[in-house]
Amino acid sequence: MDFALSEEQRMLQDSIAGYLEANCPLDCVREVAAEGESRSETVWQGLTELGAHAVLIDERYGGVGLGLLDAALVAEALGAATAPVPFAASSVMAPVALATAGSAAQQEEWLPRIAAGEVVFGVGVTEQIGRRETEGVRIADGKLHGKAMFVLDGVGADRLLVAAAGGSLHMVAAQDAEVVKLKTVDRTRTVAEVAFAATPAEPLPGSADSQEPLRKIIDVGRIVLAADTLGAAQTMLDKAVAYAKERRQFNRVIGSFQAVKHMCAEMAAALEPCRSLVWYAAHAYDAIPEEGRLMACHAKAHLADVGKFVARKSTEVHGGMGITDLLGLHYWFKRIGFNRQLLGAPELVREEAAQVQEWA
Repeated sequence: MDFALSEEQRMLQDSIAGYLEANCPLDCVREVAAEGESRSETVWQGLTELGAHAVLIDERYGGVGLGLLDAALVAEALGAATAPVPFAASSVMAPVALATAGSAAQQEEWLPRIAAGEVVFGVGVTEQIGRRETEGVRIADGKLHGKAMFVLDGVGADRLLVAAAGGSLHMVAAQDAEVVKLKTVDRTRTVAEVAFAATPAEPLPGSADSQEPLRKIIDVGRIVLAADTLGAAQTMLDKAVAYAKERRQFNRVIGSFQAVKHMCAEMAAALEPCRSLVWYAAHAYDAIPEEGRLMACHAKAHLADVGKFVARKSTEVHGGMGITDLLGLHYWFKRIGFNRQLLGAPELVREEAAQVQEWA
């Protein structure tokens, strides 16, 4: 039995990666980061034409109707290019929420627009993952109150999908809430602090009596972030190897030194098994649902640690050049670091994995 990617899946990832290589160079990333924009409009439109936003949306809503593994392959390519576009929340978590908990009318209204790249969703669920000093979000008389922190893709979003106390999901128009951009180390994506003051909200009916939709969007978000880290870490490894073959010291390329060889080998040995882990986690979500949440936790936590290791070692291989803006290595370094914290740091996620297995 062949456990590799299908030809169609390889073609999907190659087409996304090829487009980003041609249209999302480092100068594009620098420009978006310097201007403080929420996305590159050119890259966003190109990905829309390639169907990246429609991967998880059913064909009857204008989507492609693929699985989470396909979305993870797209995320891996985006991480490899540090593409400055919203994806995890708007193109993965929001469609999954609407598909699992939305009414038929909500699905018909919003899923085609997401697939066509006409609307961006921000997703705020971090209050349901760990304790916060803020009061969180509560629903009363059909209106939202409180504050949501670290709303993914929240800056520049048209609609916000927020989890209230108890795990119920609600949609609000972004202009009806107070959205404040939060400064983070990663300038290629955005998160926001969103305050609600009796803000009119539209509930997703399937989440009223069950936390399953909330758990599903957290799981898919973690898997996609792990895939993004995988792509970014692979790029950092590739750059370290290429630099080691070019940089000369004492009339020799530094790649000929045993210490540098070991650093590159350690990065490759740590990163290669992660690819299978991410792919299996994405596959399990669709095909083996009883393993879905556990594998999402494992993938998120392990990639966070391995990504951090590769980011540090790659920077060390580059020496002093590794921290300069000339090479831009810091964009991948910071993206990996930001992914590590989003939707739960490794320690918290491993605790959840232990709870899933009834070890804690």
